[in-house]
Amino acid sequence: MTQTTCSTLIRVAIVEDDNTLRSSVVSLLNSSPGFGCAAELGDGRAALETLPQIRPDVILMDIQLPKLGGIECVRELKSLLPETPILMFTMFADDELVFDALQAGAVGYLLKRSSPEGLLEDIRDAHNGGAPMSSLIARKVVQSFHRNRASHLQELPAPREEELLQLLAKGRSYKEAAGDMNVSLDTVRTYIRRVYKKLHVNSRQGAVDRWRESRRK
Repeated sequence: MTQTTCSTLIRVAIVEDDNTLRSSVVSLLNSSPGFGCAAELGDGRAALETLPQIRPDVILMDIQLPKLGGIECVRELKSLLPETPILMFTMFADDELVFDALQAGAVGYLLKRSSPEGLLEDIRDAHNGGAPMSSLIARKVVQSFHRNRASHLQELPAPREEELLQLLAKGRSYKEAAGDMNVSLDTVRTYIRRVYKKLHVNSRQGAVDRWRESRRK
């Protein structure tokens, strides 16, 4: 485990059982201005025991971990570190895993194929209150909303929130989407946080009715 003490850094903890990948991410963090590795851990149980003491700024969490799975680790960590953003960092784009991770408390879902520059941008975005996700995951979120529109089992996105998801699904960055929608970057971040909150929370009937009315032509 490594730690940083400089308060100007975004202190990132990575929980990943692939030693080669974990070392690569640690090197990226420690060599990039404004970032530092607060901890590197190889299993979920060690993360649960260590991270509440270290209190990193952002956590990168694999899903398939020994001793304690990543999603369960997120669920338990959120009760101990409720303000710390946790990003799932995984090879899996399975719908069920995506939504389980978000329901557990993750603020974003990134695929390991992300470029180094993209990973750093997403970490910074999460640190600033955003909810980053890859364009592939954004498409899955849109598809999930469409599948559930008929059943109304979930509170569905407002038109502007769905507009944002469509832009993200096309690969637009938050900044680009803000320009396309003629809103501020902070507004875009507010929209995406609302979308994430809605994914796995059963809506109150009044909220569902209001949304249904907003969709009527």
